[in-house]
Amino acid sequence: MNLEKILNERIADFAVLYFKLHRFHWFVQGPAFYNSHKLYEELYDETTELIDQFAERLLTIKGTPAATMKSYLALSSISEEGDEVTPEEIGKTLIKDFSHVVERLKAGIDVAEENRDMATADLFTVTIGQLEKHLWMLGQTLK
Repeated sequence: MNLEKILNERIADFAVLYFKLHRFHWFVQGPAFYNSHKLYEELYDETTELIDQFAERLLTIKGTPAATMKSYLALSSISEEGDEVTPEEIGKTLIKDFSHVVERLKAGIDVAEENRDMATADLFTVTIGQLEKHLWMLGQTLK
């Protein structure tokens, strides 16, 4: 698999997550509403930064980032659909989605290193660290 495709798939994953996080932010219900509402806003703000970082990295290596909803939906393997409203339901979905992205980023590190693109490998590594922290926190919250 080539690095441009991997970067575009992650851009698409983050774009789908961005919209899902907005949906979670708007529709979360229950006793933990306030804290959850704030958390999902923080996460979609972070996701916006990731989309930009990955797209700019792709442009730096002379690639073309996906930039339409149609392309995001075609490239992402994360479902945009769902009807989660409780923090527990949302947390389980985020754990599934973040775990998927972490696994894809880990596979991308190998491709970046094969292409001797250490900057992209580093971007993937740093992003894995961010998402793994969220996975830990979400997991603790669901206990």
